Amino acid sequence: MSTRGPALFSAIGKKATDLLNRDYNTDQKINITTYTETGLALNSGLANNGGLSSGDIAAQYKYKNVALDVKADTQSNVVSTMLTVTDILPSTKTIASIKLPDYKSGKLEVQYLHEHASFTTAVGLNESPAVDFSATIGTPAIAFGAEASFWTGSRVFSKYNAGVSFTQHDSTASVILADKGDSLRASYVHQLSRLNGGAVVGEVNRKFSTNENTLTVGGSYVVDPETVVKARLNNHGNLGALLQHQLTPKSSLTLSAAFDTKALERHPNFGLALSLKP
Repeated sequence: MSTRGPALFSAIGKKATDLLNRDYNTDQKINITTYTETGLALNSGLANNGGLSSGDIAAQYKYKNVALDVKADTQSNVVSTMLTVTDILPSTKTIASIKLPDYKSGKLEVQYLHEHASFTTAVGLNESPAVDFSATIGTPAIAFGAEASFWTGSRVFSKYNAGVSFTQHDSTASVILADKGDSLRASYVHQLSRLNGGAVVGEVNRKFSTNENTLTVGGSYVVDPETVVKARLNNHGNLGALLQHQLTPKSSLTLSAAFDTKALERHPNFGLALSLKP
């Protein structure tokens, strides 16, 4: 698919969200991935949170422009299946998904990337489906976009959001009006060579109905080519930190912790995630 134009609407603000949230966890996880000679990837995961254990098994098979993903969750007994086909038509991606045994959960999505615009349309495969659609226009440097979800059964919009993003070679800024106009999220990410390729990030969330503001700042520091340290803090006193070390080019160990700086008498929460790939 072409990437010369603006990204999908879901990419607006994603860089800041990933930097502030990705890899932070307060449970214990282990994921093991293996590959067969036929190109089949098998992944097994086990997690423990508060003494409760859960697991999942996933498989992915790719052949040319087709990818099939199947994932079974042992806790909810749900099997998720997703078929992705790229470039049935130029610059398109088609995704069909379903969660068994709920046959009404089927969904068909089509993505289209153009030099000056991108579009997505998704429709549920049931009698009264929800129809999701989004669009962005612009360039890789500046993009304006919107998304909405329409329930055909009740004939109401359950969601509509709008946003704008500005991207330079070392920084990204975005503003998103969400929750049917009830919330505003603005973020800024800047790459810093002084952090060995790390970055700093700031995000402001405004909830108009409750008059609540949340300011979160964070950053990442590249200690060496195999080790990254990240931290985040918001105005409610929630502090998070993590250390991620690459054991091999594809395997990693992540140690994370969460503190409430306004209640230091409470025990901090610690997390561990181990990902093993050959």
